[in-house]
Amino acid sequence: MSCCGPNRRRMLAALAAAAAAPIVPVTGSARAQANSLVATDLELVTITDTSAVVTWTTLAPDPAGARVPADAGTEIRLAPADSAAPARPVPTSGTDRTPYHYAQVDGLEPGRRYRFEAWSDGVAATPAANLVTHLPGAPECTGEFTTLTPPPGRLLRTLALCNDVHFGEEISGLIAAGLPPGVRQEPGLPPYPEVMLTALIDDLRRSDRGADHLVLAGDLTSEATPDQSRAVRKHLNAWGTAGRDWFAARGNHDRPHTGADYASCPEVAADHHDCWGESFLAPGQFTESRLGGLRLIGLDTTELDGSGGSIGADQFDRLRESLRRDPDRPTVVFGHHPVTAESGATNIAGPDFVLNRSDALTLQRLYQSTPGVFFHHAGHTHRNRRTRPDIPLGVEFLEVGAVKEYPGGYTLLRLYEGGYMVNFHKTRTADALRWSARSRAEYVGLMPEYTLGTTADRNHVVDGDLSGLA
Repeated sequence: MSCCGPNRRRMLAALAAAAAAPIVPVTGSARAQANSLVATDLELVTITDTSAVVTWTTLAPDPAGARVPADAGTEIRLAPADSAAPARPVPTSGTDRTPYHYAQVDGLEPGRRYRFEAWSDGVAATPAANLVTHLPGAPECTGEFTTLTPPPGRLLRTLALCNDVHFGEEISGLIAAGLPPGVRQEPGLPPYPEVMLTALIDDLRRSDRGADHLVLAGDLTSEATPDQSRAVRKHLNAWGTAGRDWFAARGNHDRPHTGADYASCPEVAADHHDCWGESFLAPGQFTESRLGGLRLIGLDTTELDGSGGSIGADQFDRLRESLRRDPDRPTVVFGHHPVTAESGATNIAGPDFVLNRSDALTLQRLYQSTPGVFFHHAGHTHRNRRTRPDIPLGVEFLEVGAVKEYPGGYTLLRLYEGGYMVNFHKTRTADALRWSARSRAEYVGLMPEYTLGTTADRNHVVDGDLSGLA
């Protein structure tokens, strides 16, 4: 691999071509002809202290000459970066012969730099013409990565952070008025929100993830109908117990609705009926849970109508009292809407899409006077991104990519005595990988630019004193 990649002019031309191209349906798998296989969309998604996860897609021409997904082998070659020896094949877990490759390499040394290559049937995988995988230092471009160095002390607890399941949704990638063109599931396959939620729960059951708890920061449903709300609750109950194993906050898609479809649910205001609340929490609910020595606080940041966010006076009162009562308690807060001005300025829907400025500053000032708060998890933007607080503050504000679509996954927050480690993981069932590859065509092919995030957004370590968790 070359770290140079295409120049800016060629890159922008490629992106423009992708934006102008129609979305190609993924309807089958071609048998590659000689010398016709293409391995593309290379992404080094996850880098932990001892492992790395690489994904890519293989394509070949169908009888009409159009490139479609093609089965091929999955191989990772690896070598320490300080070694002169060539990269050699290493054992991996994940997919084998498939168009949608997922390769996890385990047993790596913490804090060590490696050279890597991804191959399918003798063809080297390369990144797509996306700026995000051609940024300076991007491992997809340089062909190298460095494993993380974990915080000092024992691993105490692991939270899986996720959001934006949109259960019941039928078209993915719409922003407003049916635009830009969205993506539908392939005929004959299960609905994609169900595929992705099932894959999430499957991942959390696997021993290599080690998740103790699941935290869902809103938009569990598409439109909060009774059937959607009950179906999500059923899936979550199959994984664990509410308030012990999993915790949920309401998102704007989960808000009370009007209309005949909601009339059987409790009326909460002006013909608005709350079906989501029947399965989860009433509107405006502040939640506080203790997970050993960790305080987990959930906020309802939704409004009765609209996509923007706010926090009611009652919730602020309860939050103030909780933080005042135990200011040094290690604390994670979650809610649907991002908080910072940077998030408002950089998301595609603008500042009105996030928590309103007054409430956002009030919240951050509360954190400023509460040393125990160290992490705030949000969803809503469907992207992996860390943003800066608006005032001097030692709190991480992290937005996590959506469960329901590309990049399709969740973040593990591993808490140690001496800090924490953050890692984003794609879900890895066959149907989930297939849908993730299909849905990267959203936003006229520019989905990765907005949602994947940088390697550092997805994978990083922060040192700090979390010994109180023990």
